[in-house]
Formats: sequence, C-alpha cells, structure tokens
Amino acid sequence: MNVTIWNEYYEELVYLSVSVHYPDGIHTVLAEALQEDDSAGLEVRIALQQDPEHGLPQSVLDDTDVLLWWSHLKDDEVDDEIVERVARRVEEGMGLLILHSAIGSKVARRVLGTTCRGTGWRHGDAELMWAVAPSHPITHGLPHPIAVPEGEMYGEPLDIPVPDELVYLTSYAGGEVLRSVATWRRGAGRVVFIAPGHEESPVYRQPEIRRLLRNATRWAADLPVPGAPVPPPRREGEWPMHWWKGGVTA
Repeated sequence: MNVTIWNEYYEELVYLSVSVHYPDGIHTVLAEALQEDDSAGLEVRIALQQDPEHGLPQSVLDDTDVLLWWSHLKDDEVDDEIVERVARRVEEGMGLLILHSAIGSKVARRVLGTTCRGTGWRHGDAELMWAVAPSHPITHGLPHPIAVPEGEMYGEPLDIPVPDELVYLTSYAGGEVLRSVATWRRGAGRVVFIAPGHEESPVYRQPEIRRLLRNATRWAADLPVPGAPVPPPRREGEWPMHWWKGGVTA
C-alpha cells in the first residue's frame, strides 16, 4: 500500500502553540502513526505545499493508493490544477482521507461537491466520539466512546453531503455534536472525513486516534483491517442485517 501524506506545513513553522506539539510537522507524526501498522508493504511518502507542484505531480498521484490531506490557513493558495488532479485520481480509485480543518479545503469541496462549511468553532473542548456504526472496520479495536481530552469544536449543521456511512458522532463539552467520521464513494474511490486533529493539541499523538487513522487508511485502500470481521457479501434484493435482528430476508 502506497500512502502519500500532504501537509501545507505552515502553522508548525510560525506558531509556537503548534510547533510545541509538532516540531517536525504534522506530517511526520501522521507518518509515524501509519507506520505503526506492522503489515508488510506499507510505503509512506510526504508531499508539502511548498514543493514543486505541491509535491503532487501526476506520477506521484498515479503511485498513491491513499492520500491523507491536512490543510488550514493556506488552502486558498493550492493550485486549482492540483485540486483537479486529486479529484480525478479519487474517481479512478485512489482513497482520500480529509483530516480536521481540511474539510473546508478546495480538495474537499471539489470531491464532495458542497461548501463544507460548519456552524462555529471553539478551541480546547473535550470530545467524546460515539461509534454509531460499531461494526464498521474503521472502529475495530477502538474504545467506545473515544475520549479526546482537548480538541476543537466544529458545529453542526456542517454542509457536507449525506454520508454513505456515518461512523462516528462526536459530542462536545459545550453540548454541540458533529458527524466526525463519515465516508463516501466517489467513482471508484473511497473518501473518509476524520474530524479530530486540532493543530494546537497533541491529538495525533493519542493512541486511539492513531489507530483510527490506520484503520481508515486501510479501509480507504479497500484493504481488510487486521482482525476486523468481514461482512458476508449481500445478494441482490436482500435487506441489510441490521434491519431485522432475526436475519437477512429476501
């Protein structure tokens, strides 16, 4: 599995409140989290916004199974051609993880087709992430709920398309909620939004979030999550199992 981690790599260089948690960049911590997967064959590449072609020439994207995208303050400076390049590769089958504030990015808006705007934000909130699809492979091996001691509240309504699968719903200390892990199919590609990841908190150093990232990366690559049950294939005309606890009916 070939993974590319894209980071605008700006705030870590100019804000002490960010660099104290990510002195070598958010991308390095994300890479470390993925490399904790001891499965054979994982290759991680780093692409930064200041690189030529933002680190994403066509040859790199063609060799990428899953792209992780982290952006915030510099997103408007991302070249539109690169955005289109990413969107085409998703349609062709590349997985995409949209991380935290990247939900408002050009890439997210292009791939999801909505404004991706939320209703307010607040730093420093404690979060509880509730698995509302507890049998989904992304949740495998994770506690319920996942507690994030200090993150960032993004409020609903969030202008994203209705998810194909809503995996986690987060509640915040202030009473707000957020669809915090959601998935979509776009063409042959799988897309995952993962909300926790505030740059002024060490969220990506938290073991549960690191496992969440690994699970989501494997799912986006259409690979099994080690140890997670594999649902049986559903035949044409059958109801999903959860519709009736007595079993699948025709």
